[in-house]
Amino acid sequence: MNGRETPVRRRSALRSGAGALVAGVLTAGCTDNRGTAHAPPAHDDPPSRARKVPGTVRPAPGPRRFPGRPVQIEYGPRNRARVALTFHGQGDPALARTVLAEAERTGARLTVLAVGSWLDDHPAMARRILDGGHDLGNHTQSHLDISTMDETQAYAEITGCAERLRRLTGSIGTWFRPSRTRYATPLVQRLAGRAGYPHVLSYDVDSLDFTSPGVAAVTHKVAGELRNGSVVSLHFGYPDTVAALPLLLTEISRRRLRAVTATELLT
Repeated sequence: MNGRETPVRRRSALRSGAGALVAGVLTAGCTDNRGTAHAPPAHDDPPSRARKVPGTVRPAPGPRRFPGRPVQIEYGPRNRARVALTFHGQGDPALARTVLAEAERTGARLTVLAVGSWLDDHPAMARRILDGGHDLGNHTQSHLDISTMDETQAYAEITGCAERLRRLTGSIGTWFRPSRTRYATPLVQRLAGRAGYPHVLSYDVDSLDFTSPGVAAVTHKVAGELRNGSVVSLHFGYPDTVAALPLLLTEISRRRLRAVTATELLT
């Protein structure tokens, strides 16, 4: 948090929002000491049903090059009243659906960077995200520390998820974000480019929601650092995030900002 943070008021509203929104979906799995949510086995996304993509469905959008922008993008234009809420796609799909539905209720559009193994377990989530008007991208296949991998391992992590996205949606996704790190190393940036991603999507606001600090802390952290062009890092699979989202969307609206996809932010 920086020195300019302003407290989010009405703590009672935070508590009531947390209880109301999380009720009925507190089925998230355990979190390990590195902040990864492990979802319990799910039976709601049968692969045979989820992979049946109607012939009339067009392939999902692919990566775009934004001239004048660096390979690693942390934020968008500071002179436009837009922000991008980006979600690491992993964890209980019930929580993910709640997040998507809440965003859509207010007209917000998100950017989801999906983990390939999560898509293996819940393939229907790929189409659910796209059908809601959100960006869908690549957050590696296994969500391991890509910065510690050699070239062969790191490239396999990037392309493994890319191929799953292509199989499910017809595209490798709009963005790549490295796993377990805020910034991609030069090697990972180069490998992402080889895999078809002109840019790596980083962020300038870290919600720290994966530490499960509580609804008030997540909301306060993001609200205190949010500004024009911000790219916010959030996660599926955490009840605090589900409960904080409507409060964040209200704060975004109060500041006359628009929550758009990362592609829209840069366009």
